[in-house]
Amino acid sequence: MDPAVIACVELPVTALLYGMLGLYRVRQQRWFRRAVDRCAALVVEPYHAAAKRWWAEDDVSAAAARLLLDGLVTVNHRGSLSLTPAGADPARRAGHPLPDALLCALRRRTAPAPLGSVESRDSEFRTVREQFHATSLARLRARLPEPFRGPGVPAKAGTLLLLGWLLFTTGVLMGIPARGTTDRFAAWVIWWSLIAQIVWFGLYGRQLRRTGSLPEILERHVAALSRHPALTELAERDPEALAWLGRSRLRTRRRRNRGRPRRRTTPAGTAG
Repeated sequence: MDPAVIACVELPVTALLYGMLGLYRVRQQRWFRRAVDRCAALVVEPYHAAAKRWWAEDDVSAAAARLLLDGLVTVNHRGSLSLTPAGADPARRAGHPLPDALLCALRRRTAPAPLGSVESRDSEFRTVREQFHATSLARLRARLPEPFRGPGVPAKAGTLLLLGWLLFTTGVLMGIPARGTTDRFAAWVIWWSLIAQIVWFGLYGRQLRRTGSLPEILERHVAALSRHPALTELAERDPEALAWLGRSRLRTRRRRNRGRPRRRTTPAGTAG
Protein backbone atom coordinates (compact mmCIF):
# COMPACT_ATOMS: atom_id res chain seq x y z
CA MET A 1 0.00 0.00 0.00
CA ASP A 2 1.27 3.44 -0.94
CA PRO A 3 2.36 5.52 2.12
CA ALA A 4 0.94 8.66 0.45
CA VAL A 5 -2.54 7.07 0.39
CA ILE A 6 -2.31 6.18 4.08
CA ALA A 7 -1.13 9.72 4.88
CA CYS A 8 -4.15 11.16 3.03
CA VAL A 9 -6.37 9.09 5.33
CA GLU A 10 -4.46 9.66 8.57
CA LEU A 11 -4.58 13.46 8.49
CA PRO A 12 -8.42 13.76 8.17
CA VAL A 13 -8.91 11.05 10.81
CA THR A 14 -6.65 12.91 13.26
CA ALA A 15 -8.40 16.23 12.57
CA LEU A 16 -11.81 14.56 13.04
CA LEU A 17 -10.77 13.05 16.36
CA TYR A 18 -9.57 16.34 17.82
CA GLY A 19 -12.65 18.09 16.47
CA MET A 20 -14.83 15.57 18.31
CA LEU A 21 -12.82 16.12 21.47
CA GLY A 22 -13.30 19.88 21.22
CA LEU A 23 -17.04 19.50 20.60
CA TYR A 24 -17.37 17.16 23.58
CA ARG A 25 -15.56 19.65 25.80
CA VAL A 26 -17.82 22.50 24.68
CA ARG A 27 -20.92 20.43 25.49
CA GLN A 28 -19.42 19.47 28.84
CA GLN A 29 -18.69 23.08 29.78
CA ARG A 30 -22.20 24.18 28.82
CA TRP A 31 -23.71 21.46 30.98
CA PHE A 32 -21.40 22.34 33.87
CA ARG A 33 -22.39 26.03 33.79
CA ARG A 34 -26.06 25.09 33.59
CA ALA A 35 -25.72 22.72 36.55
CA VAL A 36 -23.87 25.34 38.64
CA ASP A 37 -26.53 27.96 37.85
CA ARG A 38 -29.29 25.53 38.77
CA CYS A 39 -27.56 24.66 42.04
CA ALA A 40 -27.06 28.33 42.85
CA ALA A 41 -30.80 28.93 42.38
CA LEU A 42 -31.75 26.15 44.79
CA VAL A 43 -32.98 27.06 48.26
CA VAL A 44 -31.01 24.71 50.50
CA GLU A 45 -32.49 23.79 53.88
CA PRO A 46 -30.26 25.56 56.47
CA TYR A 47 -29.78 22.49 58.67
CA HIS A 48 -28.87 20.37 55.65
CA ALA A 49 -26.43 23.04 54.47
CA ALA A 50 -24.77 23.05 57.89
CA ALA A 51 -24.15 19.29 57.85
CA LYS A 52 -20.95 19.65 55.79
CA ARG A 53 -19.46 22.40 57.94
CA TRP A 54 -16.93 21.86 60.72
CA TRP A 55 -18.12 20.51 64.08
CA ALA A 56 -18.59 23.90 65.80
CA GLU A 57 -20.97 25.07 63.07
CA ASP A 58 -22.59 21.85 61.90
CA ASP A 59 -26.27 20.91 62.01
CA VAL A 60 -26.04 19.45 65.54
CA SER A 61 -24.60 22.67 66.94
CA ALA A 62 -27.21 24.67 65.02
CA ALA A 63 -30.02 22.55 66.50
CA ALA A 64 -28.65 23.12 70.02
CA ALA A 65 -28.35 26.86 69.33
CA ARG A 66 -32.00 26.90 68.26
CA LEU A 67 -33.03 25.26 71.52
CA LEU A 68 -30.96 27.77 73.49
CA LEU A 69 -32.54 30.71 71.68
CA ASP A 70 -36.03 29.33 72.25
CA GLY A 71 -35.37 28.92 75.96
CA LEU A 72 -35.84 25.14 75.93
CA VAL A 73 -32.35 24.26 77.20
CA THR A 74 -29.47 25.93 78.97
CA VAL A 75 -25.73 25.28 78.79
CA ASN A 76 -23.21 25.78 81.58
CA HIS A 77 -19.50 26.57 81.47
CA ARG A 78 -18.68 22.83 81.36
CA GLY A 79 -20.77 22.36 78.24
CA SER A 80 -23.58 20.36 79.85
CA LEU A 81 -27.04 20.92 78.38
CA SER A 82 -29.96 21.03 80.79
CA LEU A 83 -33.66 21.20 80.09
CA THR A 84 -35.62 24.24 81.23
CA PRO A 85 -39.17 23.80 82.60
CA ALA A 86 -40.47 24.64 79.12
CA GLY A 87 -38.13 22.14 77.51
CA ALA A 88 -39.12 19.40 79.94
CA ASP A 89 -42.77 19.77 78.92
CA PRO A 90 -43.52 16.82 76.56
CA ALA A 91 -46.04 18.91 74.65
CA ARG A 92 -43.45 21.55 73.74
CA ARG A 93 -41.82 21.28 70.30
CA ALA A 94 -39.03 23.17 68.60
CA GLY A 95 -40.76 23.21 65.22
CA HIS A 96 -38.09 21.39 63.21
CA PRO A 97 -37.13 17.68 62.99
CA LEU A 98 -33.50 18.11 64.11
CA PRO A 99 -34.05 20.39 67.15
CA ASP A 100 -37.05 18.24 68.06
CA ALA A 101 -34.92 15.09 67.91
CA LEU A 102 -32.22 16.73 70.04
CA LEU A 103 -34.83 17.90 72.54
CA CYS A 104 -36.26 14.36 72.79
CA ALA A 105 -32.74 12.97 73.25
CA LEU A 106 -32.12 15.33 76.17
CA ARG A 107 -35.45 14.33 77.71
CA ARG A 108 -34.34 10.72 77.65
CA ARG A 109 -31.31 11.62 79.76
CA THR A 110 -31.51 11.50 83.53
CA ALA A 111 -28.91 14.26 83.98
CA PRO A 112 -27.43 17.17 82.02
CA ALA A 113 -25.39 15.91 79.08
CA PRO A 114 -22.87 17.41 76.65
CA LEU A 115 -23.84 17.77 73.02
CA GLY A 116 -21.04 15.50 71.79
CA SER A 117 -22.29 12.67 73.97
CA VAL A 118 -25.82 12.96 72.59
CA GLU A 119 -24.56 13.05 69.00
CA SER A 120 -22.28 10.03 69.37
CA ARG A 121 -24.24 7.83 71.79
CA ASP A 122 -27.93 8.41 71.12
CA SER A 123 -28.94 6.04 68.29
CA GLU A 124 -32.46 7.47 67.94
CA PHE A 125 -31.14 10.97 67.42
CA ARG A 126 -28.57 9.69 64.92
CA THR A 127 -31.28 7.84 62.98
CA VAL A 128 -33.51 10.92 62.78
CA ARG A 129 -30.53 13.00 61.66
CA GLU A 130 -29.57 10.57 58.89
CA GLN A 131 -33.16 10.29 57.64
CA PHE A 132 -33.56 14.07 57.61
CA HIS A 133 -30.42 14.60 55.53
CA ALA A 134 -31.29 11.75 53.16
CA THR A 135 -34.72 13.28 52.54
CA SER A 136 -33.28 16.78 52.07
CA LEU A 137 -30.66 15.51 49.61
CA ALA A 138 -33.29 13.60 47.62
CA ARG A 139 -35.41 16.76 47.31
CA LEU A 140 -32.43 18.77 46.08
CA ARG A 141 -31.40 16.16 43.52
CA ALA A 142 -34.95 16.05 42.17
CA ARG A 143 -34.58 19.72 41.17
CA LEU A 144 -31.16 19.39 39.53
CA PRO A 145 -30.65 19.13 35.76
CA GLU A 146 -30.20 15.81 34.04
CA PRO A 147 -26.72 14.27 34.47
CA PHE A 148 -24.27 14.85 31.68
CA ARG A 149 -24.43 12.00 29.22
CA GLY A 150 -21.08 10.72 28.10
CA PRO A 151 -20.36 8.88 24.87
CA GLY A 152 -22.73 6.06 24.15
CA VAL A 153 -22.33 2.74 22.38
CA PRO A 154 -21.57 4.24 18.91
CA ALA A 155 -18.69 6.27 20.34
CA LYS A 156 -17.27 3.24 22.11
CA ALA A 157 -17.56 1.20 18.92
CA GLY A 158 -15.79 4.01 17.06
CA THR A 159 -13.00 3.94 19.62
CA LEU A 160 -12.50 0.23 19.02
CA LEU A 161 -12.45 0.80 15.27
CA LEU A 162 -9.89 3.55 15.73
CA LEU A 163 -7.72 1.25 17.81
CA GLY A 164 -7.92 -1.38 15.12
CA TRP A 165 -7.04 1.19 12.48
CA LEU A 166 -4.00 2.27 14.49
CA LEU A 167 -2.74 -1.29 14.70
CA PHE A 168 -3.40 -1.89 11.00
CA THR A 169 -1.67 1.33 9.94
CA THR A 170 1.34 0.65 12.12
CA GLY A 171 1.73 -2.85 10.72
CA VAL A 172 1.38 -1.73 7.11
CA LEU A 173 3.75 1.20 7.56
CA MET A 174 6.47 -0.93 9.12
CA GLY A 175 6.25 -3.40 6.23
CA ILE A 176 6.56 -0.82 3.41
CA PRO A 177 10.03 0.61 2.76
CA ALA A 178 10.25 4.30 1.82
CA ARG A 179 11.60 4.56 -1.75
CA GLY A 180 11.80 8.32 -2.31
CA THR A 181 11.36 11.77 -0.83
CA THR A 182 7.57 11.64 -1.20
CA ASP A 183 7.37 8.29 0.55
CA ARG A 184 9.63 9.47 3.35
CA PHE A 185 7.55 12.61 3.86
CA ALA A 186 4.34 10.54 3.82
CA ALA A 187 5.84 8.14 6.37
CA TRP A 188 6.83 11.05 8.56
CA VAL A 189 3.26 12.41 8.38
CA ILE A 190 1.82 9.00 9.21
CA TRP A 191 4.06 8.48 12.22
CA TRP A 192 3.24 11.87 13.69
CA SER A 193 -0.46 11.31 13.03
CA LEU A 194 -0.25 8.00 14.86
CA ILE A 195 1.45 9.69 17.81
CA ALA A 196 -1.23 12.40 17.84
CA GLN A 197 -3.97 9.75 17.84
CA ILE A 198 -2.33 7.89 20.71
CA VAL A 199 -2.16 11.17 22.64
CA TRP A 200 -5.84 11.69 21.79
CA PHE A 201 -6.73 8.53 23.69
CA GLY A 202 -5.16 9.97 26.85
CA LEU A 203 -6.85 13.35 26.41
CA TYR A 204 -10.18 11.66 25.70
CA GLY A 205 -10.01 9.52 28.84
CA ARG A 206 -8.99 12.51 30.95
CA GLN A 207 -11.89 14.53 29.56
CA LEU A 208 -14.32 11.77 30.48
CA ARG A 209 -13.01 11.68 34.05
CA ARG A 210 -13.16 15.47 34.31
CA THR A 211 -16.93 15.53 34.04
CA GLY A 212 -18.20 16.98 37.33
CA SER A 213 -20.92 14.90 38.91
CA LEU A 214 -24.07 16.53 40.24
CA PRO A 215 -23.42 15.55 43.89
CA GLU A 216 -19.99 17.19 43.73
CA ILE A 217 -21.41 20.40 42.24
CA LEU A 218 -24.17 20.45 44.85
CA GLU A 219 -21.71 19.87 47.71
CA ARG A 220 -19.53 22.72 46.48
CA HIS A 221 -22.53 25.03 46.42
CA VAL A 222 -23.69 23.97 49.89
CA ALA A 223 -20.18 24.38 51.35
CA ALA A 224 -20.08 27.98 50.09
CA LEU A 225 -23.23 28.95 52.00
CA SER A 226 -23.03 31.02 55.17
CA ARG A 227 -23.37 29.43 58.59
CA HIS A 228 -26.72 28.60 60.15
CA PRO A 229 -28.87 31.60 61.20
CA ALA A 230 -29.34 30.18 64.72
CA LEU A 231 -25.58 30.19 65.31
CA THR A 232 -25.29 33.73 63.97
CA GLU A 233 -28.12 34.92 66.21
CA LEU A 234 -26.68 33.18 69.26
CA ALA A 235 -23.27 34.75 68.58
CA GLU A 236 -24.91 38.20 68.64
CA ARG A 237 -27.12 37.62 71.68
CA ASP A 238 -24.88 35.47 73.90
CA PRO A 239 -21.30 34.86 72.68
CA GLU A 240 -20.41 33.16 75.96
CA ALA A 241 -23.16 30.57 75.49
CA LEU A 242 -21.91 29.93 71.96
CA ALA A 243 -18.41 29.28 73.32
CA TRP A 244 -19.81 26.90 75.94
CA LEU A 245 -21.81 25.19 73.21
CA GLY A 246 -18.60 24.60 71.25
CA ARG A 247 -17.09 23.03 74.36
CA SER A 248 -20.21 20.89 74.70
CA ARG A 249 -19.85 19.71 71.10
CA LEU A 250 -16.37 18.36 71.86
CA ARG A 251 -17.33 16.42 74.95
CA THR A 252 -18.47 12.88 74.25
CA ARG A 253 -18.81 11.71 77.84
CA ARG A 254 -20.57 13.09 80.89
CA ARG A 255 -18.43 13.15 84.04
CA ARG A 256 -19.46 13.58 87.65
CA ASN A 257 -17.93 15.70 90.39
CA ARG A 258 -18.22 18.99 88.47
CA GLY A 259 -16.55 17.60 85.40
CA ARG A 260 -13.53 16.16 87.24
CA PRO A 261 -12.93 12.41 87.77
CA ARG A 262 -13.68 11.21 91.25
CA ARG A 263 -10.73 10.80 93.60
CA ARG A 264 -10.39 7.31 95.01
CA THR A 265 -10.41 7.18 98.77
CA THR A 266 -9.26 4.36 101.03
CA PRO A 267 -12.13 2.93 103.12
CA ALA A 268 -11.90 3.61 106.83
CA GLY A 269 -10.29 0.89 108.85
CA THR A 270 -8.23 -0.57 106.01
CA ALA A 271 -5.16 1.58 106.51
CA GLY A 272 -2.62 -0.37 108.33
